[in-house]
Amino acid sequence: LANGVEIEARPFDNLLMHFAEQCKAQMIIRGLRAVSDFEYEFQMVAMNQRMNDEIETVFLMADPHHQAVSSRLVKEIARLGGRADLFVPEAVHEKLLAKYGPKKGK
Repeated sequence: LANGVEIEARPFDNLLMHFAEQCKAQMIIRGLRAVSDFEYEFQMVAMNQRMNDEIETVFLMADPHHQAVSSRLVKEIARLGGRADLFVPEAVHEKLLAKYGPKKGK
């Protein structure tokens, strides 16, 4: 990015603030799909700021194409034989079908 700003997306398996500190992050970017996401994220920011008030959190609204996507609903669509491929990448869709897809003979 401009001015030498670096952005990374990386997996982690510990507290977000511990991970951000390990990476020497100055900012966390989170996506919001709906008002219900904001309520949850608002609580998380309050907790995270108590752990480290030097790391800022910024929210971006999701593209409308992705706003209605929830993992619970996508799993249900796959389980009932619907078009889950409309909501996830092909590699994810294959795993969804393997785990949640309709079973043959049912």
